[in-house]
Amino acid sequence: MEDVSSRGRKHSGFRNRVLIIIGLMIVAAAVFVVKQQRQVSTSSQESMEDRPEESDRSEQPATENPGPSGQPKPAVLPRLVDLGADKCVPCKMMAPILEQLKEEYKGRFEVDFIDVWKDPAAGRSWRIRVIPTQIFFDRPGEELYRHEGFFSKEDILKKWKELGVDVE
Repeated sequence: MEDVSSRGRKHSGFRNRVLIIIGLMIVAAAVFVVKQQRQVSTSSQESMEDRPEESDRSEQPATENPGPSGQPKPAVLPRLVDLGADKCVPCKMMAPILEQLKEEYKGRFEVDFIDVWKDPAAGRSWRIRVIPTQIFFDRPGEELYRHEGFFSKEDILKKWKELGVDVE
Protein backbone atom coordinates (compact mmCIF):
# COMPACT_ATOMS: atom_id res chain seq x y z
CA MET A 1 0.00 0.00 0.00
CA GLU A 2 2.83 2.40 0.68
CA ASP A 3 3.97 2.07 -2.92
CA VAL A 4 0.61 3.20 -4.28
CA SER A 5 0.34 6.23 -1.99
CA SER A 6 3.97 7.26 -2.59
CA ARG A 7 3.41 6.97 -6.35
CA GLY A 8 0.30 9.18 -5.99
CA ARG A 9 2.32 11.79 -4.07
CA LYS A 10 5.09 11.69 -6.69
CA HIS A 11 2.54 12.10 -9.48
CA SER A 12 0.81 14.91 -7.60
CA GLY A 13 4.16 16.65 -6.98
CA PHE A 14 5.05 16.43 -10.68
CA ARG A 15 1.65 17.83 -11.65
CA ASN A 16 2.11 20.74 -9.24
CA ARG A 17 5.54 21.54 -10.72
CA VAL A 18 4.11 21.48 -14.24
CA LEU A 19 1.28 23.81 -13.21
CA ILE A 20 3.76 26.19 -11.58
CA ILE A 21 5.90 26.24 -14.73
CA ILE A 22 2.85 26.88 -16.93
CA GLY A 23 1.73 29.69 -14.60
CA LEU A 24 5.18 31.30 -14.75
CA MET A 25 5.16 31.09 -18.54
CA ILE A 26 1.75 32.81 -18.66
CA VAL A 27 2.97 35.57 -16.34
CA ALA A 28 6.13 36.04 -18.43
CA ALA A 29 4.06 36.25 -21.64
CA ALA A 30 1.73 38.82 -20.06
CA VAL A 31 4.71 40.94 -18.94
CA PHE A 32 6.15 40.77 -22.46
CA VAL A 33 2.85 41.86 -24.04
CA VAL A 34 2.47 44.78 -21.62
CA LYS A 35 6.04 45.94 -22.31
CA GLN A 36 5.46 45.75 -26.08
CA GLN A 37 2.25 47.78 -25.78
CA ARG A 38 4.01 50.41 -23.69
CA GLN A 39 6.83 50.67 -26.26
CA VAL A 40 4.35 51.08 -29.12
CA SER A 41 2.34 53.60 -27.12
CA THR A 42 5.47 55.55 -26.18
CA SER A 43 6.81 55.60 -29.74
CA SER A 44 3.45 56.73 -31.15
CA GLN A 45 3.22 59.47 -28.51
CA GLU A 46 6.73 60.62 -29.38
CA SER A 47 5.87 60.75 -33.07
CA MET A 48 2.68 62.66 -32.25
CA GLU A 49 4.74 65.15 -30.21
CA ASP A 50 7.00 65.68 -33.22
CA ARG A 51 3.99 66.58 -35.36
CA PRO A 52 2.77 70.16 -35.31
CA GLU A 53 -0.53 70.90 -33.61
CA GLU A 54 -3.60 71.37 -35.78
CA SER A 55 -3.39 75.14 -35.32
CA ASP A 56 0.26 75.20 -36.44
CA ARG A 57 -0.40 73.24 -39.64
CA SER A 58 -2.12 76.06 -41.48
CA GLU A 59 1.03 78.18 -41.11
CA GLN A 60 3.27 75.56 -42.73
CA PRO A 61 4.39 75.98 -46.33
CA ALA A 62 3.10 73.53 -48.92
CA THR A 63 6.43 71.74 -49.10
CA GLU A 64 5.90 70.38 -45.56
CA ASN A 65 3.54 67.68 -46.85
CA PRO A 66 5.64 64.80 -48.14
CA GLY A 67 4.93 63.38 -51.58
CA PRO A 68 4.69 59.69 -52.43
CA SER A 69 8.41 59.19 -51.94
CA GLY A 70 8.29 60.92 -48.56
CA GLN A 71 10.17 63.90 -49.98
CA PRO A 72 8.70 67.40 -49.75
CA LYS A 73 6.58 68.20 -52.75
CA PRO A 74 5.52 71.69 -53.81
CA ALA A 75 1.77 72.00 -54.23
CA VAL A 76 0.72 73.19 -57.67
CA LEU A 77 -2.72 71.58 -57.68
CA PRO A 78 -5.06 70.29 -55.00
CA ARG A 79 -3.95 66.80 -54.05
CA LEU A 80 -5.49 63.53 -52.94
CA VAL A 81 -3.14 61.23 -51.05
CA ASP A 82 -4.30 57.64 -50.57
CA LEU A 83 -2.44 55.70 -47.89
CA GLY A 84 -2.91 51.96 -48.05
CA ALA A 85 -1.17 48.76 -49.06
CA ASP A 86 -1.06 46.82 -52.28
CA LYS A 87 -2.16 43.62 -50.50
CA CYS A 88 -5.09 45.09 -48.52
CA VAL A 89 -8.46 44.15 -50.10
CA PRO A 90 -10.18 47.59 -49.84
CA CYS A 91 -6.91 49.19 -50.99
CA LYS A 92 -6.87 46.90 -54.04
CA MET A 93 -10.42 48.05 -54.77
CA MET A 94 -9.24 51.66 -54.57
CA ALA A 95 -6.30 51.17 -56.99
CA PRO A 96 -8.26 51.32 -60.29
CA ILE A 97 -10.28 54.27 -59.00
CA LEU A 98 -7.10 56.17 -58.17
CA GLU A 99 -5.67 55.41 -61.61
CA GLN A 100 -8.85 56.62 -63.29
CA LEU A 101 -8.85 59.82 -61.24
CA LYS A 102 -5.17 60.37 -61.98
CA GLU A 103 -5.79 60.12 -65.74
CA GLU A 104 -9.22 61.74 -66.06
CA TYR A 105 -8.54 64.71 -63.78
CA LYS A 106 -4.95 65.41 -64.72
CA GLY A 107 -4.41 69.15 -64.44
CA ARG A 108 -7.28 69.61 -61.95
CA PHE A 109 -5.89 67.68 -58.97
CA GLU A 110 -3.07 65.26 -58.26
CA VAL A 111 -3.47 61.71 -56.95
CA ASP A 112 -0.72 59.98 -54.98
CA PHE A 113 -0.57 56.53 -53.38
CA ILE A 114 1.68 55.57 -50.45
CA ASP A 115 2.03 51.92 -49.41
CA VAL A 116 2.30 52.09 -45.62
CA TRP A 117 3.13 48.39 -45.31
CA LYS A 118 6.22 48.92 -47.42
CA ASP A 119 6.95 52.25 -45.73
CA PRO A 120 5.63 52.06 -42.13
CA ALA A 121 7.29 55.38 -41.22
CA ALA A 122 5.02 57.11 -43.73
CA GLY A 123 1.96 55.70 -41.97
CA ARG A 124 3.22 56.99 -38.64
CA SER A 125 4.10 60.41 -40.01
CA TRP A 126 0.63 60.77 -41.54
CA ARG A 127 -0.98 59.47 -38.30
CA ILE A 128 -2.78 56.66 -40.12
CA ARG A 129 -5.10 54.51 -38.01
CA VAL A 130 -6.91 52.58 -40.77
CA ILE A 131 -6.10 51.74 -44.36
CA PRO A 132 -7.03 52.89 -46.83
CA THR A 133 -7.08 56.53 -45.73
CA GLN A 134 -7.57 59.37 -48.20
CA ILE A 135 -6.36 62.86 -47.37
CA PHE A 136 -7.47 65.87 -49.42
CA PHE A 137 -5.13 68.87 -49.62
CA ASP A 138 -5.71 72.33 -51.06
CA ARG A 139 -3.17 74.08 -53.33
CA PRO A 140 -1.10 75.50 -50.45
CA GLY A 141 -0.87 72.00 -48.96
CA GLU A 142 -3.27 72.37 -46.04
CA GLU A 143 -5.25 69.26 -45.14
CA LEU A 144 -8.91 69.84 -45.91
CA TYR A 145 -10.49 66.47 -45.25
CA ARG A 146 -9.58 62.93 -44.22
CA HIS A 147 -11.56 59.76 -44.95
CA GLU A 148 -10.88 56.26 -43.63
CA GLY A 149 -11.87 53.14 -45.57
CA PHE A 150 -12.99 52.51 -49.12
CA PHE A 151 -14.06 55.69 -50.96
CA SER A 152 -15.86 55.40 -54.32
CA LYS A 153 -14.96 57.52 -57.32
CA GLU A 154 -18.32 59.28 -57.16
CA ASP A 155 -17.88 60.09 -53.47
CA ILE A 156 -14.35 61.38 -54.05
CA LEU A 157 -15.55 63.69 -56.81
CA LYS A 158 -18.48 64.82 -54.64
CA LYS A 159 -16.04 65.60 -51.81
CA TRP A 160 -13.80 67.61 -54.16
CA LYS A 161 -16.87 69.65 -55.21
CA GLU A 162 -17.79 70.23 -51.54
CA LEU A 163 -14.22 71.41 -50.94
CA GLY A 164 -14.49 73.88 -53.81
CA VAL A 165 -12.37 72.10 -56.41
CA ASP A 166 -13.73 72.24 -59.98
CA VAL A 167 -14.06 68.69 -61.26
CA GLU A 168 -16.55 69.39 -64.07
